[in-house]
Amino acid sequence: MGYIKGECREQITLFPEILDDYVNDNNHVRFIEAFVNDLKVNDFTYSQTKSTGRPPHSPKDILKLFIYGYLNGIRSSRKLEKETHRNVEAMWLMQKLTPDHKTIANFRKDNNKAIKQVFKEFTLKCKSLGLFGCELIAVDGSKFPAVNGNKNNFTKKKIEDKIKSIDKHIQNYFDELDRNDEKEAGIEDLTGDELKEKIKSLLDLKSDYQEKQEQLEKTGETQVSTTDTDSRMMKVFGGGRDVCYNVQMAVDSKHNLIADYETTNHENDERELSKIAIKGKEALGVEEIEVLADTGYFSSVEIEKCIENGITPYVAKQKTKEEKKFSKDKFRYDEKEDLYICPKNKELEFKQIVTGKNDLKYKQYRCEECYDCENKGVCTESEKGRTIKRWEKEEILEEMENRMLREKEKYKKRQSTVEPVFGIIKRSMGHSYMLMKGIPKVNTEIGLSALAYNMKRAITEIGIEKLIESMA
Repeated sequence: MGYIKGECREQITLFPEILDDYVNDNNHVRFIEAFVNDLKVNDFTYSQTKSTGRPPHSPKDILKLFIYGYLNGIRSSRKLEKETHRNVEAMWLMQKLTPDHKTIANFRKDNNKAIKQVFKEFTLKCKSLGLFGCELIAVDGSKFPAVNGNKNNFTKKKIEDKIKSIDKHIQNYFDELDRNDEKEAGIEDLTGDELKEKIKSLLDLKSDYQEKQEQLEKTGETQVSTTDTDSRMMKVFGGGRDVCYNVQMAVDSKHNLIADYETTNHENDERELSKIAIKGKEALGVEEIEVLADTGYFSSVEIEKCIENGITPYVAKQKTKEEKKFSKDKFRYDEKEDLYICPKNKELEFKQIVTGKNDLKYKQYRCEECYDCENKGVCTESEKGRTIKRWEKEEILEEMENRMLREKEKYKKRQSTVEPVFGIIKRSMGHSYMLMKGIPKVNTEIGLSALAYNMKRAITEIGIEKLIESMA
């Protein structure tokens, strides 16, 4: 028995006479075509053409190509150029136009704000179709490696170590020069001129490090990257460190659609809660909304900002390192008497108001009966007795804690709402690292991935046919 055989390459084959026959009615490129053709592209480069010079490519055509690419995990401008020559779907979408990779790359580089607006337009379309619940969003951040190697990122300590190492090498070369002066000509390892050249190159390198050192002192930054200046060294999943961006997303809980996104170079999420929550609320156009976030977002300041802006937060409290039996949450606050009662029924009375981090005001309470308590050793090491600080607006945190205890099932939605979004974008859609440099351009990359992700979800939920009908 033989194998299945292919057709002879010299055999005449009758292909369909028109390109449209290669793309069925349920192909996603037909939706891309309908969506982009319905857009206003006044903010894009070359949205207005001139009467002289060579005609440019329409911004709608290049936008279609990018959306198609990000939907199919193709982000490189060179790879997108190849697709226009060999991919039937891309040929149909582009009407056989074949822009070069430079034109494709420049479009993404030059249209940061316009591409963000396209994402907003699709969000409004999804909202009109009832795909957003507009009641509950979950926020989270994820690290995306930047176009900057770890060796091209410098902290203050790394710069100091480099300068010390250079000084040591320079001194060794000076010592070698002194030894060469005492030797007979021709027997030294390096000539005097060669040693002087090496010393000069090391001094130039030292000067470069000193400039970086001065830059850090002037800006107040803790590190500097030389390839992508906006990127920062951050802790990544698995315990390692890499030069990254921290991408924040607000995801609606109804169908896990992205409401909004933002790219930052802050390693921690502590300062990001109110920013991304407000962006998500505004994107959905509602007066009030609830937001879920993990322990990394727990911040008194951020929680207060959320409430001031009509956002009800559900943020898990960070675990305390104190002895569990005598941690602050085991002390009962008596609002009427304005004092705390410890697990042993001792009273901690108000003493003074102190200023803490971010200029927050705290009321300080201290127990005067700790000296003879049998648990003093595990409760406090202070000779003055156990002290507890209470934020002047602590009732905000207490109310949130009680709310989370009442609605545990709601908070459980956080993980299944927002975390799979990053997994799909990184793994399924191939956006696990950045191609561009600088926060504005990197944010454009994230915007294209967020748009493509939302399109995938919308297609899954209601289908291509209904989406195309909504364009009409």
